[in-house]
Amino acid sequence: MSSVDIPTTIELLTFQLFDQEYALDIMFVREIRGWTCATPLPHAPHYMKGVINLRGTVLPVMDLGERLGMEPRKHGDRNVIIVVKHGKTMTGLLVDAVSDIIALTPEDLQPPPDMTISGSANVVSSLSLIDARMIRVLDLDATITLPKYVAA
Repeated sequence: MSSVDIPTTIELLTFQLFDQEYALDIMFVREIRGWTCATPLPHAPHYMKGVINLRGTVLPVMDLGERLGMEPRKHGDRNVIIVVKHGKTMTGLLVDAVSDIIALTPEDLQPPPDMTISGSANVVSSLSLIDARMIRVLDLDATITLPKYVAA
């Protein structure tokens, strides 16, 4: 039998934050749900909006825009929570809207330029240009930094 090199595709869920488009590996996404007001927890980082009840599980909710350094703003019915599972931790990522699912090959992805402050992690693992859309692929490891007391 001969082996044929078939390009491996990566499926990404794209979503909006302000007027920017981001993406996550679909393998980390467990569900997408409408905005639910979170119960705040004391001493949580400013980007942690609190916790919600997800079918009997306490789910921490992170405002992804604030986590990425964007200005805080009001949230409402148009916002969406992307529930992701990373390792043993589930977290809700609050975003403006979910766009679509795209399939890319590793050749479609480019490394981002190093524009981080010394000692900080770059949360963008790669970039892709689709038509006129610049899509930032997030590194979930670098993005989710949960305090121990809000891990679900």
